[in-house]
Amino acid sequence: MLRRDFVGAGLTSLQTAAMAPPLDLFFRLLSLNGDEAKAASRALTALWRDSYAIMLVELLRIYEAKNATRYADPVSPARAVHARLQDFVGARTGKGFGPDLRAWSRWAWSLPYDPHPNYAEYKGQVYSNVDPRMQQFFPPGVQSTIRLDQVEWGGVPVNGIPPLVNPKTLPAAEASYLKDSHAVFGIALAGEARAYPKRILGWHEMARDRIGGRDIAVVYCTLCGTVIPYFPAAGGRAFTFGTSGMLYESSKLMFDEETKSLWSTLQGKPVIGALARAPLELAFAPVVTTKWGEWRREHPNTTVLSLDTGHSRDYGEGAAYREYFGTDELMFEVSRRDSRLRNKEEVLVVRLAGKKPLAISTRLLQSKRGYNYNHEGVPLTIQTSAAGANRVFANGQPVASHRAFWFGWYSQYPDTVLLK
Repeated sequence: MLRRDFVGAGLTSLQTAAMAPPLDLFFRLLSLNGDEAKAASRALTALWRDSYAIMLVELLRIYEAKNATRYADPVSPARAVHARLQDFVGARTGKGFGPDLRAWSRWAWSLPYDPHPNYAEYKGQVYSNVDPRMQQFFPPGVQSTIRLDQVEWGGVPVNGIPPLVNPKTLPAAEASYLKDSHAVFGIALAGEARAYPKRILGWHEMARDRIGGRDIAVVYCTLCGTVIPYFPAAGGRAFTFGTSGMLYESSKLMFDEETKSLWSTLQGKPVIGALARAPLELAFAPVVTTKWGEWRREHPNTTVLSLDTGHSRDYGEGAAYREYFGTDELMFEVSRRDSRLRNKEEVLVVRLAGKKPLAISTRLLQSKRGYNYNHEGVPLTIQTSAAGANRVFANGQPVASHRAFWFGWYSQYPDTVLLK
C-alpha cells in the first residue's frame, strides 16, 4: 500500500480557480472505503475536464509501482483500486486505452494544455511517494517553461543514478581495463585531456569534474543518447547539479542544489522552479565520441576514469543499458517523432547562435570524412576520424557539438535542419 498520507494528501489545498476540483478528490479515488471513493468519484465527475486525465495517469503509474508485488494476488484490494481508477478515467474521457499508460499520455499531450491550477502542487504530492525530496521540485505555483504534464518519473529516486564527484583518474598507460575498441567520450580543455568510458559513465549519467582549470559537469542522458560537458555556471552563479529522477520528453532533468530548479539536459536551461523564467543558459565544451585507442594516440597524456568509483556496478563494456541500446524501442513516451531516421539513429548536433539547430546523421559523416555544409550563411566543415570522432569547424574555428539519438533531439527541437 501507499503511505497513509498519500490518500489524504491535498486536504489543505484551496480551489484557486472557478470549478477546479480540490486535489483531495483525486487522491480519495484510491480509498479502500468504497463509499468514500464513490463520493469522490461523483464530485470529480461533476467538475471533470479531460485535461485532468493525465493526473490520474500519474496516480495510476505511481500506485502501480508501489503495489507491484501485491498484484500477484487476484483478490488484492490494490488490484481492485487500480481497476476502479482505470475504469473511472476511461468513463470520463470515453477512451479505451485501459492499462496502456503510454497511450493515455500520448492522448493527453495531444490536447491543448489546460492544467489544473494546483497541478504543480499535485505532482509534488504524488511523487513524494517515490522520494520525499521530489516534492521540493514542485512547490505550489512553481514557474515552468514546459508542459508539466510531460514531466514524468524515470523510475529512480533523486540521485538514484549517483553522479560521480571528482572521480579518480588514471594515466593512459595504467588503464589496463580498457581495450582500444572500447567507446569513450573525450574532452580536451586548455591542454588537458580526459576520457570518460561509456561503460562507466552509463551507470552514473553525470560526472562533476575539473579539466583544464575549469569546473565541468559531464551530463550523459542515456535515454536520449547525449553527452554534453556543461560549464556549471550561468548569470554569475555557480551551480551544483544532480539527477532529479524526472524526465521530460524521455530526456533527463537535472537539478541544481542551490535553488532546486529543474534543468533540461538538452537545452542547458532551467525549465521548472525559481530559475525557470531567468535568462540563463549553460555553455558547453566540445566532446567527441570515439574509441579508446584513437583517443589515446591523439592525446598521449590523457587521463581516464578509474574503475575505483566508490560504487559497485558491472562496468563491463556494453553492460550499462544493454537491452535499451540493443533495440529501437523507447522506454518512455515522447510527444512527437519523425520517421526520416530510426528512433535511436545517432546524429551530430550543431547549435549556432541565431540559427536553426542542425543535425547530421553520423552514418553520412562516416561515409564522407571531410564534409562541408553552409548552414544559414555559416560555412561548416565536419571532420570525422576512422573511429568515428566528429569535430566541427566554422570559418576554421572549432565549434562545440555533440551527438544525440534522433528521436530525443527531434522531440524537443522539431525545427531542426536534418542532413542524412
